[in-house]
Amino acid sequence: MLRTREAATLARATGKQSLQLLISSRDAAALNHLKTVSQRLPSLQVNTRLVSNGHTDPLYGLEQMPDFLLLRVSHLWREELAALLLRPVHERPPLLICGPLEEREGIRLAMQAGARDFLPEPVAADELLAALARMIQETQAGQGAGGQLIAVMNAKGGSGATLLACNLAHQLSAQGGSTLLLDLDLQFGSVAHCLDVVPAHSHVDVLQQIDEMDSVALRGFCSHFSPTLHVLGGRSGELCLPQDVRLEQLEALLRLARNTYDWVVVDLPRQIDHLTGITLEQADRVYVLLQQSLSHLKDATRLVRIMRDELGVQSERLQVVVNRYDKASPVSLQDIAEALRCTDLHKLPNDYAVVSASQNTGVPLLLHAPRAPLTLGVRGLTQALLGTKTAEQGLLKRTFGRLFGG
Repeated sequence: MLRTREAATLARATGKQSLQLLISSRDAAALNHLKTVSQRLPSLQVNTRLVSNGHTDPLYGLEQMPDFLLLRVSHLWREELAALLLRPVHERPPLLICGPLEEREGIRLAMQAGARDFLPEPVAADELLAALARMIQETQAGQGAGGQLIAVMNAKGGSGATLLACNLAHQLSAQGGSTLLLDLDLQFGSVAHCLDVVPAHSHVDVLQQIDEMDSVALRGFCSHFSPTLHVLGGRSGELCLPQDVRLEQLEALLRLARNTYDWVVVDLPRQIDHLTGITLEQADRVYVLLQQSLSHLKDATRLVRIMRDELGVQSERLQVVVNRYDKASPVSLQDIAEALRCTDLHKLPNDYAVVSASQNTGVPLLLHAPRAPLTLGVRGLTQALLGTKTAEQGLLKRTFGRLFGG
């Protein structure tokens, strides 16, 4: 059962209007059990769909999409998940999955379809209620948040992800948008050094107290490079292992950060674990950096495949950046585009002296060398993000006005 505090928080988040949950299953007994449990949440209006015809799409023929979908997969789970994947992303409601889905392929397909959680059978009532509550809170927080999450990762060590993350965050903040630069390299993060700030608190401090934090507290725990650029990373001499941070803590931090800032730029370590995985899944834009060599290209090909096939990162959210671009390199942009199946490449010029001076002094490129080609290259990425956000905000405003009367 939900604790009293959780239930009260959920009631405040959802407001007066009930949210629509559709439960779809081919098993009548399982359908009734899931309905009985889900109806314990007063904020949900629960509808059921017993699938008995030849259609495998749980959303087939619906005139209005539900706010959430709870799918109890059957022996036809491949077809059911494939049917959801055929739908555009915006036509897939937040999804929970239960049922006989134990194979690795099934979990991968569920993640690609946008599943927030998978509940093994027999489904425990408290686990289902907790999963539904988390999904409701995340959805409500997302509707109220204007912040975008930008993830930056190296395809191979030393490709320049930290350089891009720091300067992208700085240029976004220079345009007037409140920005958080979050360093998720728990052991060897260096964004604080690159911006010459001394953290009084670390990301570990924040993660350990995230359940009691609000926006004011989060801003207070961050280091302030400027009024519009805040930094959250580790302290020197502090050792933290990825397993010391729970997935729920990072999810709560990302949710609070997006509610607090216009932009959240995350410098990710070059690894795939529960922390980088959930960040990549939730990111509005993912930048993968590589250089023009066969070793970089091989690692980038593997990383991009994992992002697309295992983590469900759609191609429109993925941006490949070729750093230290050399026109005369034997590995051309065409080679990279073909290997990564990515036609939209962005290149940053090689300027060792400018980069070295900027990082050694802790002064961002825009302040250190505002007219340098590298600075202008980062500015191009910044303007593309700002343009995308403006267009999306206009579209979202019209869409929410039609759907919700806002």
